[in-house]
Amino acid sequence: MKTNYIKTLASTLFALLAFAANSVLCRLALGENAIDATSFTVIRLLSGIVILIIVMQLTSKSNEKKPKTKGSWLAASMLFIYAIAFSFGYVSLDTGTGALILFGAVQITMIMVSVISGNKLHFTEWTGLVIAFTGFVYLIIPSLVTPSFIGFILMAISGIAWGLYTLLGRTSKNPLSDTAYNFLRTSPFILILVIFGLDNVHITSMGILLAILSGAIASGIGYFVWYIALRGLSVTQAAVVQLFVPVIAGVGGVIFTNELITLRLIESSALVLGGILMVILGRYYFVQLALRKKKIV
Repeated sequence: MKTNYIKTLASTLFALLAFAANSVLCRLALGENAIDATSFTVIRLLSGIVILIIVMQLTSKSNEKKPKTKGSWLAASMLFIYAIAFSFGYVSLDTGTGALILFGAVQITMIMVSVISGNKLHFTEWTGLVIAFTGFVYLIIPSLVTPSFIGFILMAISGIAWGLYTLLGRTSKNPLSDTAYNFLRTSPFILILVIFGLDNVHITSMGILLAILSGAIASGIGYFVWYIALRGLSVTQAAVVQLFVPVIAGVGGVIFTNELITLRLIESSALVLGGILMVILGRYYFVQLALRKKKIV
């Protein structure tokens, strides 16, 4: 039990770091006009396919005893929709606005599906959810501007698709195989992108490098590890912990771009972390308390 908990914690932290890195790489590539959105998405997904196939080959012996699962076309479709809508959404949105729409859509999608499926939230989960989301909004609100309608729709679609992709991953019995085949199944969509995007290609060496890093490490490896983490997380926990990504990205900005540590960053981090802790530990605490009362009675 303790080993599984540590594995879930480590996988979750790694995945969140990958998400934050992915966000930074995407912003650098698209925000600095180092590459066009179509080319970035194509290279990103192809890089994910290549790295995951390599990892599968290197770990083929250790995976022989695991179930032979190959993802699904639905998951692959959600992955592609997320990636393409994310890239084009950021063309017309600033960083803070795009992040709010994306993570807000992810959280709302996952929690709505959970509630519709009959999973009632404990009041501690609702409270933690509100606190974490408040901290998240407080972190990015200084940079918010009125979003363009098209940008808003695209980023919302991206968030919904990622939320559904995450939910589909909770049933994965072989995270590496499922993630690899999900990426591989995006190949037909990539081909369509290449055909229709030839007229607007804009590529630089820096843009290619950023897209490869985003696809191979932050996306390919990151999403594979995220599927591992989902085994030990409830739907609500998986939705809420992703609000930690902007905080990690903020800290990354301090470390890698010499940004200052602001009081707002510290305050929002405390709110987000406190809310996440309440969601993760709250239900467990009250369930254990209820069991103790039954034993006493």
